[in-house]
Amino acid sequence: MTSTSPIAITARDNPLLVMLRRLVRDGAAYRKLGSIWLEGDHLCGALLARGRRPAQAIVSESGWSDRATRELAQAAPRVVVLSDDLFAAVSTLESPARIGFVLDYVPTAEPQAGVASVVLDRVQDAGNVGSILRSAAAFGVGQVVALKGCAALWSPKVLRAGMGAHFALRMVEAAGSAALDSLHVPLVATDAHEGQALPSARLPAPCAWLFGHEGQGLDASLIARCALTVRVPQPGGQDSLNVAAAAAVCLYESVRRGHKETPGRSQVPLTPLGAGLGKPSPGGAQ
Repeated sequence: MTSTSPIAITARDNPLLVMLRRLVRDGAAYRKLGSIWLEGDHLCGALLARGRRPAQAIVSESGWSDRATRELAQAAPRVVVLSDDLFAAVSTLESPARIGFVLDYVPTAEPQAGVASVVLDRVQDAGNVGSILRSAAAFGVGQVVALKGCAALWSPKVLRAGMGAHFALRMVEAAGSAALDSLHVPLVATDAHEGQALPSARLPAPCAWLFGHEGQGLDASLIARCALTVRVPQPGGQDSLNVAAAAAVCLYESVRRGHKETPGRSQVPLTPLGAGLGKPSPGGAQ
């Protein structure tokens, strides 16, 4: 808990509020500013649950009057209280939350070698990226590498879609394709129509599975580097799956196999799975 009294800010042109407005307007501004805006009691609580602490807490006056919100804020070494109107001006939500954390942004320079990973190739929709991060965290994949051209991983929209998954993952962003060499695990991709059927494919473990652009799929040069390509059977006749849906299917298959192949174990092996389509599909779906 913080031992200092909260600081009240009333001026709209205060440098802290100017920075927060930049973070709200520009999803990638955290890279230049070195700070991340994390809004809402769910995300703030998820951060603390992973043993991490923010640089400071920002609380609305109504939030500070609520005991649970106040206690959440007091986990930060510095607490700032804003009027409800000022807080709403830096909110990314239709119904503004009453608390947010400011985190220091320290980028991860290199991927960790030899571990289960997911690689994102130009996945640009923030909702898709956040959903993939959420699936990766839920199914035990501890590392995500986002190649150049992906949505900014720590943007407010991706954070909301990730629902706290960020704090369970090692994440490398804006990486070049050379980063794949440092993974030192087999690369696996999916295609909408070609490759081995996922249920019967022999999946290497650990490996790194690649998810591709919503409309164009994986870059051909990345597919050429993959040790295996699989397809997700779609008996209903759809041309392709949304990239986030494909990720969830593949990651679940990983967990299902882990339970089947290692009965009686309380922890399933980290077997990374993902999906990236090698061919464009109508409407941008994967």
